[in-house]
Amino acid sequence: MITLYGIPNCDTVKKARTWLSSQGIDFAFHDFKKQGTDAATLRHWATEIGLDTLINKKGTTWRALSEEEKSLAANLESAIALLQAKPSIIKRPVLDNNGQLRVGFTETDYQEVFGK
Repeated sequence: MITLYGIPNCDTVKKARTWLSSQGIDFAFHDFKKQGTDAATLRHWATEIGLDTLINKKGTTWRALSEEEKSLAANLESAIALLQAKPSIIKRPVLDNNGQLRVGFTETDYQEVFGK
C-alpha cells in the first residue's frame, strides 16, 4: 500500500501527486489537515526519519510559533503533540511506500524509489 500524506494545496504535494499519477502508480492520499495523523504514525515517522527531517523549520507556520512552542520540538512526545496540533509544520509530502518513508519530493528521488 502506498500512501502520500500532505496538504492538497501545497505545491510540493501537488507535484508528487501529479508525478505518481503520471507514472500510473496507485496510491491513497491522506490529508493530514482534514484527517489528522495519529500519534503512533507520527512516532513511527520520527523514529524512522528523525524529528529534524520531519519538522519543516523553514515554513511560515514554524516561524509564527512562539519560542515556547518551538521548544516542544526537542522532545519526541511533546513534538508529536505539536505536530498533531499544527500539521502544517510537518515537512511534506510524506510518502509511505509499503513502509519505506520519504519526506519531500524530487522527481529523481521518486524515480529511484519506484524504479522508473
